[in-house]
Amino acid sequence: MQNKSDVVITGVGVISPIGIGADAFWHALLEGENGIRPIDLFDAHGLTVRFGGQVPSFDPKLHVRPRKSLKVMSRDIQFGFAAADLAMADAGVASEHLDPDRFGVVFGNDMIYADLDDLETTYRRAKDAAGTFSYDQWAEAIQEELQPLWLLKHLPNMTASHIAIAQDARGPNNTIVLGDVSSLLAVSEAATVIQRGWADVMLAGGTGSRLHPTALVARGNASLSKRSGDFESACRPFDLHRDGLVNGEGAAVLVLESREHAEKRNAHIRSRILATAACCEPRKQESLPTGRGVEMALRTVLKQSGLDTKTLGHINAHGLSTGPMDTAEAQAIAAVVGDTPVTAPKGNFGHAGAGSGLLELAASVLAVESGTIPPTRNYKTRDPACPINVIHEKPMTGRPNTAIAINFSTMGQASVVAITAD
Repeated sequence: MQNKSDVVITGVGVISPIGIGADAFWHALLEGENGIRPIDLFDAHGLTVRFGGQVPSFDPKLHVRPRKSLKVMSRDIQFGFAAADLAMADAGVASEHLDPDRFGVVFGNDMIYADLDDLETTYRRAKDAAGTFSYDQWAEAIQEELQPLWLLKHLPNMTASHIAIAQDARGPNNTIVLGDVSSLLAVSEAATVIQRGWADVMLAGGTGSRLHPTALVARGNASLSKRSGDFESACRPFDLHRDGLVNGEGAAVLVLESREHAEKRNAHIRSRILATAACCEPRKQESLPTGRGVEMALRTVLKQSGLDTKTLGHINAHGLSTGPMDTAEAQAIAAVVGDTPVTAPKGNFGHAGAGSGLLELAASVLAVESGTIPPTRNYKTRDPACPINVIHEKPMTGRPNTAIAINFSTMGQASVVAITAD
């Protein structure tokens, strides 16, 4: 059932390890292309794991305006900015044709780590001849060495801020920094803003680069795949032989509009948002999530959307490729929707943190529009502990043009979004 209060998706913008732009991204997913490659953004020889889902040949000068803004943009921010431009172009709308007060931005972001080059001089100044680190000298060096605008490169809210300035989007603006569930929560908030009548158009996005050298050192490699000799097959969501996640990077942005606004400008509607939900399971800090949050969120979104196992076309899973997280998620999915087909795009491009949720939702937007669901790359052997119907080897057709995307964090949060072809 359609009505004027519907929230529809009219544009998709993607920056990913398997393609820039919606068309390139979609073709790569259908072909099962690989985006995992040796890291060459910096000298990675000191790392135990030296591969990841790196975006190749990304030139920010081709995307960022004004160009001087690059001085205060991290790689994450550059990705988000570029994806927003691509989404606007895909939607066939120019910001000057929108009411700026009813045009807003909500973004999911990771914490952005400081660049080592920026801190090297200050660090060296803070060490005495014996090699002892002095916080007093550090504080003095920071004030003298770092440029005043240095911090702007590392504030998570700056992605939404730069986009809003460039697009003249003066409406609601927010940033959500909640790890892996950030960007689907951004979609939920952006849709709610439109439904409440506060905006006609919203850019909902997510961006992240887990390949930053500081981030890689800070997070460690305990949860990473160690398949250095076969890195193209390292990210194996739900597969029996998975041995860990693969870090990646990327961004995606959706243009959301009220149906009334989209139809008034004769926009091409790619899909429609049916419902969103978010839940968090209580747990002890030393325990891993059981998947209860995923199960609760799925049941909620099914009830709100009116979908059931007969009308749901596919699940787009978080599919982190770690043993306990995949098991918890798979068992929650199976408990709620049985053998509904599941796809997990991280097999193609790895885990982009806050960027992953929107990259994955973008894949489902394109899937429900085309009637084709891309397969899960590297899924070979069924894991009895993951009792779900994983799409693999080739794309699937003939399913209802509806989907639910899931994100799931190690802290127990779950966020889900249900969509349908319009």
